[in-house]
Amino acid sequence: MTRRNYIFTSESVSEGHPDKVCDRISDAVLDALLAEEPEARVACETFATTNRVVIGGEIGLSDQDKLHQYMEAVDGIARDCIKDIGYEQDKFHHETVEITNLLHEQSAHIAQGVNASNEKDEGAGDQGIMFGFATNETEALMPAPIQYAHKILRRLAEVRKNGTEPTLRPDAKSQVSLRYENGVPVEITQLVLSTQHADEAQTSADIRAIVEPYIREVVPEEWLTKNTEWWINPTGKFVIGGPDGDAGLTGRKIIVDTYGGAAPHGGGAFSGKDPTKVDRSAAYAARYLAKNVVAAGMADKCTIQLSYAIGISKPLSIYADTYGTGNVDEAEIEKAVARCMDLTPRGIREHLALNKPIYQRTAAYGHFGRLPDEDGGFSWEKTDLVEALKKAI
Repeated sequence: MTRRNYIFTSESVSEGHPDKVCDRISDAVLDALLAEEPEARVACETFATTNRVVIGGEIGLSDQDKLHQYMEAVDGIARDCIKDIGYEQDKFHHETVEITNLLHEQSAHIAQGVNASNEKDEGAGDQGIMFGFATNETEALMPAPIQYAHKILRRLAEVRKNGTEPTLRPDAKSQVSLRYENGVPVEITQLVLSTQHADEAQTSADIRAIVEPYIREVVPEEWLTKNTEWWINPTGKFVIGGPDGDAGLTGRKIIVDTYGGAAPHGGGAFSGKDPTKVDRSAAYAARYLAKNVVAAGMADKCTIQLSYAIGISKPLSIYADTYGTGNVDEAEIEKAVARCMDLTPRGIREHLALNKPIYQRTAAYGHFGRLPDEDGGFSWEKTDLVEALKKAI
């Protein structure tokens, strides 16, 4: 049986974290190409350090002339991302940072496994295993520690960017340790926040005075008790931040991007990859299925695993685990999800409408646990498969 009494910890990082700067740029390049051509192929990686951003990988459009135009536009795309995040410091500034573009056309050997003559037989862009997870411990059907670690940083980003807190800077990390009793979250035992700030004279106490009211806005009041230990900028000054303080790389925060360690992860990163890459699209599909299983009342908690091989259209396996909380046999759930959704790469893209420029917004504060957007963003967070799943059992 799953443990019922324990403390579990998850962390989040802000949009100004060096790795998240890189995720943002990679997804912005992806969105620009998908806006031009929904079937664009993109595998974009970004590296950032002091005064330098390097962008590489493979991209593909059917029109080669337009492809070359977008190659030239990458510099501006990257600078716009850095500006929106808020970096204007001496050694990492959107106007002066040196940007190197090493993008090139997609490998024909990879393309041949994906570009089937019969669209229904379109293969996966790579082999791999993908996991989706859901739990009813929050309204978003997400694990509470990662959900609230994200909420804290999103709120601080809002007040930084709207000018309410002008001394806060873009780079930040949060960490929430949550105590569970009988499987229910009841108390934050440890709360960690490190945020970049403008003034070297600001102390940890000064930063706590700024951030604590916003933290209390987004965290359930009853979880912050007299026993909660606060660790705000525990090392003191944090003025040098972002890629000037530590190098960044696309795809290095996969646990922050998903479930904060509360569920398995197949290993594949998301950002910078178009939705033919099952690392991304099948992970979204697995979350969608797990969330709908829990929303349908079939289990309090559910993991769905999918596996693929490059060039093969159908998943090689489907696995469900409800951790002893299920009201339906796991084998029946596995059959039901296969009946209710076409889990080929093209089937996933069509069902979730993934061939759209909707990815830049996913690059910070989690790919899951967000509200679906009217333009199709976060479509994998919908619970519109509930009735179909119930009928399929």
